[in-house]
Amino acid sequence: MNILLRGALIAALALSLGLFGGASLSAQMRHIELNDYAKITSVSDPQISPDGRSIVFVVSRPNLEQDRSDRELVLIDIATGAQQVLTYERKEVGSPRWSPNGDRLAFVAADGTGKDAKPQVFVLPMTGGEARKITDALNGIEQLAWRPDGKEIAYVTSDEPENKKEIEKHHDAFEAGDNDFLATEAALPSHIWILPAEGGKARRLTSGAWSLPKSAPPSSPASPISWSPDGKWLLFTRQEYPHQGDGDLTTLQVLNAETGEIRKLTKHDKFESFGLFSPDGSHVAYWYPRDGDPNNENEILVTQTTGGDGSDATRSIDHDLMRAIWMPDGNSLLVGGHDGTQTSLWVQPLAGAAKKLPLGDISPSWLFWVDAFVGRKGEIAFTGSTPTQPSELYYMAPANDKPRRLTDLTTGFHYHAIQFSPATHGHPRVRGVFAELPWQRQSGQRLPARHLERCGRRSRARRHRRDRCA
Repeated sequence: MNILLRGALIAALALSLGLFGGASLSAQMRHIELNDYAKITSVSDPQISPDGRSIVFVVSRPNLEQDRSDRELVLIDIATGAQQVLTYERKEVGSPRWSPNGDRLAFVAADGTGKDAKPQVFVLPMTGGEARKITDALNGIEQLAWRPDGKEIAYVTSDEPENKKEIEKHHDAFEAGDNDFLATEAALPSHIWILPAEGGKARRLTSGAWSLPKSAPPSSPASPISWSPDGKWLLFTRQEYPHQGDGDLTTLQVLNAETGEIRKLTKHDKFESFGLFSPDGSHVAYWYPRDGDPNNENEILVTQTTGGDGSDATRSIDHDLMRAIWMPDGNSLLVGGHDGTQTSLWVQPLAGAAKKLPLGDISPSWLFWVDAFVGRKGEIAFTGSTPTQPSELYYMAPANDKPRRLTDLTTGFHYHAIQFSPATHGHPRVRGVFAELPWQRQSGQRLPARHLERCGRRSRARRHRRDRCA
């Protein structure tokens, strides 16, 4: 069973049986049931169009019968709220990415049947027509990025095993190494390829026993590749070995897309990830633990593209930050991370104090990664929830404006959130503990709150760091 879906189902069942304790229900109320869970819709990965008029995002609904989540891409008009479904009956749809001029939309979806189904890149013309598959990677696609001229797409895929023919004969023994104890096959390196956006022959850009990082749920997406604005350079994270246990051995590298030349960006020998070119290409922002100590919180450093370790841009925020996106002016960053029992967003100038955005009771979605996007005019789209509303799509323009909810995809359910006090159940107050439970209202009554522990959950890909709830 899908790990995330299974976890959610178990949590829902546990809550329905009252395993977490709490007040008794009145005769008129009922426990939440698994069938209720199937009615909750989630949204993710918002992408603002280049013209700023619309947003494409992923809508996911649990499919209990098939033991999966059914996903589709939805386009919403920001001004009117009108929605249009872009994909139908495609499995594992995700990663929507606008072409630079907005005339096409690339996305990833499963291609093939059964065990042969692999995620591939499709390109959908926004003027009309069917999406066309442009990749045929044997091991599937892990991530993609449009070249700024819109003529090519770079993507990441894992190598084929050297003993592929022997594996087909069931001679598939392998050395686990520093890998997940549940691994059923040898860890394979992932590398960068590039091909025309219209489809055609792919060209390999990187190779070797090292690898680009992979995503291992539950964790953030894999550290993304980033194009320089002139399309000459690709910034990526190099992991010295492909094993999950070596996820701390990561450094930022800059690749010349034409010559294949690669250079190391900083002098650090580990812990770097999520590098991103600034809008003018002069700087790079990246993740790095405070003072290089993995026991500390994650912060955002900024350095020049020419090289050097750079400086800590977010030290004064003093929170564990899990997202950094350049604002269009290139002089500030949108950053997000833990803030008590919620998730918050700040605009952090390269020089000056950070400004916390007025989100009210909205908490941006977080799964080891803050789910947000910044448009070309500085507008912000993000997914988030409130104490009374499941995850929906929100929009802010300008960035310091009050968020506007654009969707209402889950109806008939509400949430109730509390923070435990020192006297609750006779236990001391635990930071980061919160209650979050959907229910159907009946005669204005509410189900009692149940608690889930948030602080302390760790990403498999980031076990070398300690998540902090500030």
